[in-house]
Amino acid sequence: MTGVQFPQAEPRPAPATPARSRIPVAVRRVLGFLLRVVRALGRHLRRVFSSLSVGGMAVGLVFFCLSMAPSLLPRAWYLQGVASGICTVTGYAVGVIVGWALRKFGFRPLAKPHRRWMVKRSLIVSAWVLIPLFGVLGAVWQYQVREVTHTNRDDANFYALVLLIAFALSRAVLTGARSLRWVTRRIGRFGARWVPLPVAKLLAAALVAFLLVTTLSNALLPVVNKVAGASFSLTDSGTAPGARPPQTMERSGSAASLVRWTDLGREGRTFVSSGPTVAQLSAYRQAPAVQPIRVYAGTDSAPSLRDEAKLVVAELDRTGAFNRAVLVVVTTTGRGWVNEDAAAAIEYMWGGNTAIAAMQYSFLPSTVAFLTDRDTPTAAGKVLFDAVHAAWAKRPADQRPKLIVTGESLGAYGSQGAFGSLADVQTRADGAVWAGTPNFTSLWRTLTDDRLAGSPEQRPSIDGCAAVCFVTAADDLPASARPSVVYLQHVNDPIVWWSPSLLFDRPAWLAEPALPGRTVAMTWIPLVTFWQVTMDIIFSTDMPAGSGHTYTLDYANAFAAVTQPPGWTPAETAHLRALLATLPNGE
Repeated sequence: MTGVQFPQAEPRPAPATPARSRIPVAVRRVLGFLLRVVRALGRHLRRVFSSLSVGGMAVGLVFFCLSMAPSLLPRAWYLQGVASGICTVTGYAVGVIVGWALRKFGFRPLAKPHRRWMVKRSLIVSAWVLIPLFGVLGAVWQYQVREVTHTNRDDANFYALVLLIAFALSRAVLTGARSLRWVTRRIGRFGARWVPLPVAKLLAAALVAFLLVTTLSNALLPVVNKVAGASFSLTDSGTAPGARPPQTMERSGSAASLVRWTDLGREGRTFVSSGPTVAQLSAYRQAPAVQPIRVYAGTDSAPSLRDEAKLVVAELDRTGAFNRAVLVVVTTTGRGWVNEDAAAAIEYMWGGNTAIAAMQYSFLPSTVAFLTDRDTPTAAGKVLFDAVHAAWAKRPADQRPKLIVTGESLGAYGSQGAFGSLADVQTRADGAVWAGTPNFTSLWRTLTDDRLAGSPEQRPSIDGCAAVCFVTAADDLPASARPSVVYLQHVNDPIVWWSPSLLFDRPAWLAEPALPGRTVAMTWIPLVTFWQVTMDIIFSTDMPAGSGHTYTLDYANAFAAVTQPPGWTPAETAHLRALLATLPNGE
């Protein structure tokens, strides 16, 4: 056996390292955690899905899809998510109520489990098809709205997150509703010890509804108002960058003024420290100009609205305002804001031979003030105009300035509260310019309802612009027209068109062919359009001039129609519009 060579066995290859071992431990842990989250979420969704009403889910899906339809203004993706969530839970409630009513009449198409299983699977398939489809359609519709409102068409739309926001919101609302239902049932069962069960259930529902409304109105709302008031009062105590105490006696807050600079409020300080200078006015008119008068009183200037108004009249007397050519009484918005474009328009037009009077009645933004207090704006508008008018009427008729009233948004609502009718406006004032009038304003509503037959609600015609002219765009106001009242209202301004009646009634303006500025794809959808227009309100003031709730350039046309200097021409109106386009502004 010596010398015999045996073949050597080849070494076995080392076992391959599992792919998992090549993944860092930290990464494996993160992936494992995400997988567990996805599985838990899937189990949660299955539980939620199995507990929901089939009819509610069906109608909720329809409402979710309809919520993607276009409205007046473009919606940011997160606002779309909120609108979709509210509409979805609203549709779910409708489906539940309809299903309950059908069962009461003995109609139970889903009583058998296999039918219920088939319908639920059909809903799942429908959701997988309809949700992406209407997500794409929603993006297309939003592009169309941006096109007609001349806004940025390249905004990012994270529509994948719309579904997430809508689900989270509708889930939260549904959980709250189920909690109230549980409480109602417990109270009903307890009350059934003494009265029949149906009566106990009815009484329990009424009791829970009463407690809910009482809690919201008498407990929660005052707390919200208090917190909001404290927050916005701090804002009101500040001063906008660049605002300085005026150095001329023609302004409130100056050394000669009866009103202290510190008492004017943030918007009042901005108003009296802004505006064109005498040099700018002279250069624009190519003629000598005078210093415009601006008087203002803040909520800290006097203990009551009536005292504020008296202080404003005293300031008008001090500054010689009743000797000017034009005297403008402005009712401010909630926090005391005056549109600088409106003020500058009249001052440039008249070469500074003007006086503008305003006062603050709140330090809350218009939206908050509208929700919490509708009485104060009209009270402030009436008190201020009555005080100024009384002082103005004492002067000889041939020595009075033209008396003009104006206001924007909540200010337009408050300003119109000083008048009972169009005849009252024409009798007591020389003209009025109101912009973005809220839909609930009495005088605006009366005039709109009294429009000529066949005249659209979007742009009513009363008498061919002889006394009243509704203006949606500059071309709506003829250069030769001399109305007493001009309403500036964009066809896509949600402040003008929002109304609780949108929930169940199709308004005339949505039954009419769309005027330029509103997409033709917008239509009225019960319960849905209301929430869409509500969402439109949030960013309505961020739109470019001529869209939404942004009123700037059209003040030139409005004041040229209501009150203009001798020899004023349409070319000068166009020049003034170009100048206003360069002015910074914003409520």
